Formats: sequence, C-alpha cells, structure tokens
Amino acid sequence: MTMKYRRLGKTGRKVSVIGIGTWQFGGEWGKSFSQDEVNRILGRGKELGINLIDTAECYGDHLSERLIGGYLKQDRREDWFVATKFGHQFHSHLTRTDRYSASDVLEQLDASLKALQTDYIDLYQFHSGSNEAFDNDELWTMLDKQVQAGKIRHLGTSIGKNDNLYQTEQSSRVHSEVIQVIYNRLDRKPEDKVFPSCIEQHLGVLARVPLASGYLSGKYKPGAVFAANDVRHNHDKEAALDKLKQVEEIRLNEVPQGMDMAQWALAWSLKHDAVTSVIPGCKSVEQVESNAAAAQWVGEGHPQAWEEA
Repeated sequence: MTMKYRRLGKTGRKVSVIGIGTWQFGGEWGKSFSQDEVNRILGRGKELGINLIDTAECYGDHLSERLIGGYLKQDRREDWFVATKFGHQFHSHLTRTDRYSASDVLEQLDASLKALQTDYIDLYQFHSGSNEAFDNDELWTMLDKQVQAGKIRHLGTSIGKNDNLYQTEQSSRVHSEVIQVIYNRLDRKPEDKVFPSCIEQHLGVLARVPLASGYLSGKYKPGAVFAANDVRHNHDKEAALDKLKQVEEIRLNEVPQGMDMAQWALAWSLKHDAVTSVIPGCKSVEQVESNAAAAQWVGEGHPQAWEEA
C-alpha cells in the first residue's frame, strides 16, 4: 500500500490524503489515552506515510496537543504537518466557552505551542465560531503578525456549519488558505456552495468527520448504544437511528462486495475535486492502519494530486 499526497491549496504544502484526527485523545470519545498509546498510533501512521495531524486547543484543555507534543519531541518535527485550532476554552466534558478576542487567541497560541513542544504551527484554524467573531480585524491582524514572526505557517478556517458560505468566501480577505468542513456520504451539503468557493479561491480542504462519527465505519447496527462518556451518547436517538438505517442501505447498494466500508467511505470523500485530505479519528494502531489503507482506493488525476518537481 502506497500513501498518496495532494497539494493543500495555495499553501503549496504536500499532505497525505489520509490524516489523523485527534479529538479522541482529549478523552471525550469513551476512552483515555496514555502517551505510549499515542506514540504507537502516530508512529505507525508515519510508517504508513501519513504526515497530517489535526487537533485543537479544546480537546481536553490542550490534552490532545500535549500527547501529540510528547510524540513530536522524539520524532522529526519537520516530517509532520500539524494543524490545530483556536477559539474555545475547555472546562469539562463537552463544555466550552468562546474565546475569540485577539488577546485571548494569542494566549491560546502560546499555550498550544508549549503543549505541542514546537516553535511553529503549520496550520492555525479559526474554530467553529460565529460570523460576528470571525469579523474581527484586530484578530486577523494579530494572526498575520504571528505568521510574520514564524509562530504560524498558514491560517485556516474550520467552519462550524458546513454551509457557512460567508466565512468561506471571506477566506482570501483574512489570508485563510484552508477550509475544514464536515463532509461525508451522509452529509453532502458542502458540495452545493462551499466547495465551489474553495475551488475558485484555490483553498485546501480538510474533510472532517468523514466516517460520520463512526456511523459509516460499518461497525454499528440500528439500535447501537454508546457509553455515557462517548460524545455519541448525546446524539439525538432518532437521528442516530435514521443514520444507521441509511448506512445499511449504502452498504447494500453502494459499497463493492468484500470492500471494507470505512475505507470505502474515506475514499468516497476524497473523490470530490475540492477535497485535499480526510482526517478520521482513530483509537488504535489497527484503526490507523485501516484508515491509511483507504489510500489504495483513491484514484489518480485529482486537481490537487502532488506532482514531484
């Protein structure tokens, strides 16, 4: 199995089509992680050609970042494209408050750099904030200064609602070069307006929740029950049941016989011309291996496919 790479929009950076999402390292997906477990997951990901990690300041009050930092200090930092986010203060399980002022975000940036044990962040993303919070020239001026200072390599926007065309269209104005958005076989809304704008502006796209919070993994049947400390425990029960019924229909009618459904779902998201990479979470070495294997089903000829100089 050979990993494939794409150019992340106007950043010009080469990233693997399969990344590693790390909300789970913050402890809100039914499991806590030791440093050794994280080291094994990220180390195996690297062996398989993955070079993209996505995290956030509020995944356990910088906990996910600290675990990633514990791994990075023993590895070659330059081998990784590390993306994190700003805008929230973690308080307790699934409880946050917004922090989008320029001074608050500068404080968060320094805390993220310390947690990640690095002196720069490859992609620093506005995290699911309102349009009012986004429209803050002082914030973006401060962030531009941090780019000039070398603390940040590139800016991005992780849109909360996947039809937020306003923040997408304003990307070039605020020097945001990447859009992160929910996109999967069960939720195709970005195809209507967001993706055309991304293509027009030459923005990289990171597709988060590509397995629809695990529903598209094929592991869960209608009626599945999640642990109380798993974020999916709080999902609307009727909506979850409807999703699992849709998944069963997709499995029967769209997934080739004998093909792993999770790998099919990741490759499906990567077919769209706008999408650079998918960033599924993983709780084990086996899951990162399965995710990485989806690259074998990704076709050639994508507009952002990497061509060696």
